[in-house]
Amino acid sequence: MDRATGEASGHHGIEHLLLGDHRWAERIAVLLWAVSGALFVAMAIPATRDVIDAFDQWFYDATYPIKWGLLTAVSRGMAFLGSAVFIWPFRLVVTAYLYVKRSRAALSAWVLAILFSEPLIGTMKAAYGRPRPPSDLVVEVTGSFPSGHAVAGAVTAISLVIVLVQPGPARRNLEIAAAGFAVLMAGTRVYLGAHWLTDVFAGVALGAACAIGAAAIVQRFIRAKEPSL
Repeated sequence: MDRATGEASGHHGIEHLLLGDHRWAERIAVLLWAVSGALFVAMAIPATRDVIDAFDQWFYDATYPIKWGLLTAVSRGMAFLGSAVFIWPFRLVVTAYLYVKRSRAALSAWVLAILFSEPLIGTMKAAYGRPRPPSDLVVEVTGSFPSGHAVAGAVTAISLVIVLVQPGPARRNLEIAAAGFAVLMAGTRVYLGAHWLTDVFAGVALGAACAIGAAAIVQRFIRAKEPSL
């Protein structure tokens, strides 16, 4: 058990310590916000957007023709997991569980991460209005940048680990798995031709920033109220 976890378990005022080292978490969140922000700025400038578009087109032309039946099936399954039909009922179940468990810190971080991320998806898609790739594997009607599946996948997977598992060695493998899930979700969107590469890159960075940032904000608030930690 690491020091942070030991402190949490021995203190009755906090039922769940979200982050083992909130200062490092805050730095990581700021870095992720900076990465995603840089992409959003670059996409808003015509000259840099032309460069990004050219790169994305090259990557699409080089990779989209490569298709395998099993990978296509997995990609379609991942598309369902990231869809509103699945992800919102799943989020509601987790929200209800955290509420019943009276885990206020975890519930606050979970809800805040979703509230941070979801409004940004539709707003940014409408603001940029980027056309999607000319794919015949999926039919999408909203803008391409950023990828909503990538944002939602990263927010949900990373936040889920943060709010359900205490910091420590046992959580590190789950954190890696959550990051892997977010990357896999992003990759399948490119594989299906639903998004350009930079769409999903920006989406994962934004989603991870929202998840870690929300947890860092909640934990900082808790620490301010519990100076003994």
